[in-house]
Amino acid sequence: MTEDLFERAARNDPSLTPLAERMRPLTLDDVAGQDHLLGKTRFLYKAIVADQVPSLILFGPPGTGKTTLARVIAHHTGARFVPFSAVDGTLKEVRAIIAQAKEYRGGSRRRTVLFIDEIHRFNKAQQDALLPSVETGVVTLIGATTENPSFSVIAALLSRCKVLGLNPLAPEAVRGIVCRALTDSERGLGKLGVTATDDAIELIVQNSHGDARYALNAIDLAVHHALLGEPPHRVDVPC
Repeated sequence: MTEDLFERAARNDPSLTPLAERMRPLTLDDVAGQDHLLGKTRFLYKAIVADQVPSLILFGPPGTGKTTLARVIAHHTGARFVPFSAVDGTLKEVRAIIAQAKEYRGGSRRRTVLFIDEIHRFNKAQQDALLPSVETGVVTLIGATTENPSFSVIAALLSRCKVLGLNPLAPEAVRGIVCRALTDSERGLGKLGVTATDDAIELIVQNSHGDARYALNAIDLAVHHALLGEPPHRVDVPC
């Protein structure tokens, strides 16, 4: 796939990339919330540390870290990460990815994590096509969905994957994400010299309803709105 002008510009100027994308956690320790999965005694944490992550279906509301978790798993296990959208992807593209994963496994012996966003959008034939490669471990499938997988994912695929539910983030987790974005000078808004009132942060946290992406989009908009005013720049309202 060729890189379009926007992608090239975003690569050269990270500020053109949405804040929520820039602030994605890069390591397991940076992931906020989901302690029922990532607590030191929990299954998924142990599986990641032991490099024994099975194929997964991640089920939860928007902005709870499904894509982030898939990326972190691939990073920690040294796997090749291949993101794919079920919204506009085709069966031909899936088969090409699987064929390439076979070559990688045979050559570099490096595993492939195939991350399929909105996997519930795949029809039965598309989901069926995944079965052999998941069964034989050609790819480690991580599917993300906001829909109940019991109704949107075929039984044969569910039997080959472990289904994990992600919860809306707790207010303290969202608050930490927002504060980190405000102070991070490399990937966040720290270089802009903007401060935020406690009330503004709290309003964003409460309105996010556990959705980190919503909160980051809101603080990004609020900060750039504040920059239009006279210094000192302070975020008093979230929108």
